Amino acid sequence: MQNGGVTAAPATPRWTRYVAIGDSFSEGLWDPYPHADGSPAPVGTESDAVQRGWTDRLADALAERSPGLEYANLAIRGRKMRQIIAEQAPVALAMKPDLVSLVGGGNDILRPQADIDAISATLEDAVVHIRATGADVLLGTGFKAGGALRGTNGRVGRYNSNIWSIARRHGAYVVDTWGLRSLFDLRLWSDDRIHLTDEGHRRIAQAALVGLGLEPDDPDFDEPLPAASAVALRERARAEAQWARVHVVPWVQRRLRGTSSGDGRTPKWPTTEPWPPSQR
Repeated sequence: MQNGGVTAAPATPRWTRYVAIGDSFSEGLWDPYPHADGSPAPVGTESDAVQRGWTDRLADALAERSPGLEYANLAIRGRKMRQIIAEQAPVALAMKPDLVSLVGGGNDILRPQADIDAISATLEDAVVHIRATGADVLLGTGFKAGGALRGTNGRVGRYNSNIWSIARRHGAYVVDTWGLRSLFDLRLWSDDRIHLTDEGHRRIAQAALVGLGLEPDDPDFDEPLPAASAVALRERARAEAQWARVHVVPWVQRRLRGTSSGDGRTPKWPTTEPWPPSQR
């Protein structure tokens, strides 16, 4: 059921034009399409391939159930909440969508000094504006982190509480990523431990269908992976050191320089076109 007691979505999606806005999560890192020459791109690690992700997968599912869907994706990696709202939301609304997914805030919350209530207020203002056009809004909670990122859970939990309240007040939908138990398995995460693999994004897309009040294509989407073999302490330590060297240090350097991984990038699907992409 849609939040706030609004009528549940019908079995056949009513949406005909879906626009996704956000950061790397909605851009789809690291769930790549094949390269332009048809060769496979590496999954779960950085590449220059166009990324698919949960939003494209959600569009796939909606189009399968309701042919004729149009879809655009304006999300760009590295964007913080104010950038998403200022840069992407007006462009999205100019396309006159009837469904907008607006998921962001993760890049803000990674910073210990993040003002959660200010981020939430910015998000709520955007939801009010989008809802005033008649479009539905799909929000997303933040992930429950483990390991070195566990320290963000307090901030994420507070932000999630605000998201549920915003959804209730304004009749928005929510994809509950915090509650996905299967995502506690690092095998669903890329080597940077911040972005998902293809299987992780597939599960998020199924959760998004549930969040929209629809039946998932795979009712077992949150079932855990088969048990993994135990990893020796020395191997774990080596993996931690490599992760810090390859991923944490460059992130810190970009922050000190005031740069972003998304600088100079443009949206992967900048205009609403018939979906799936084979029809573009």
